[in-house]
Amino acid sequence: MGKVKPRRSMAPSAVFWLLLGGLYFFIPLLTTLLFSLKSNQTGKCCTAANYGWVIHNGEFWHTLKISFLLALETIAVSLTIFVPTIYWVHLKVPKLRPVLASLALIPFVVPPIVMVVGLLKFYKGTPSWFYGQPWGFLAGAYVILAFPYMFFSLDAGFRSIDVHTLTEASQSLGARWTTTLFKVILPNIRSAALAGSFLALAIVMGEYTIANLAAFHTFPIFIQYVNETQGFPAGALTLLSFGITWAAMGSLLLVGRKRGTRASVLTGAG
Repeated sequence: MGKVKPRRSMAPSAVFWLLLGGLYFFIPLLTTLLFSLKSNQTGKCCTAANYGWVIHNGEFWHTLKISFLLALETIAVSLTIFVPTIYWVHLKVPKLRPVLASLALIPFVVPPIVMVVGLLKFYKGTPSWFYGQPWGFLAGAYVILAFPYMFFSLDAGFRSIDVHTLTEASQSLGARWTTTLFKVILPNIRSAALAGSFLALAIVMGEYTIANLAAFHTFPIFIQYVNETQGFPAGALTLLSFGITWAAMGSLLLVGRKRGTRASVLTGAG
């Protein structure tokens, strides 16, 4: 039997910077937690009444539902558009990849307040079910905002696999391009698709400017309203919103861990 290699201990400098980063992240959360536990009547700690106020508030669940459904719609539309497009670019016209990468940077350059004004004018005159409903106007705007995160996540996934070999192997078995895409390519970029999806979810759950200027009552609008009208419940709501985001990211880690560290393989063709 071979010798077992001893585990390398973490360098003291690495421990220091790790602890410093942890303190930088958790100290504001701790102070917010202590603030949220204060009573509205006495201003003293500790009570969970503020969390009860948030949980039993109908607007909390209503706006949370709207934003969550918008996030799901944004993810579905983004994956439907970008997965086939990026697959086609990598397979047929790789020279267009820098062009798409440049386009993906535009939402970073254009401020949201400018974007929403332009979109309001551009979509003016469209049917009321699109222009006057969050499922149309806001979803379209959020797909644009999620474009960079979706593109770079999916692009990294496609670059990590041999698209040409997988496609040729699938087609040699008689598979159609839809079968190749959904049963061969997509399982091999699942982690990248999940990463882009949950980044998009975090964006939608926290986006305020576009929803506010377009006069849609979403979860970030509710958070801002509570911050302006309530004191200590605002701290409780802030921590709950962080918890929702963490839950989404945690689900990404759990789903991605199921795949483990195994290499990408050809899953088969029908």
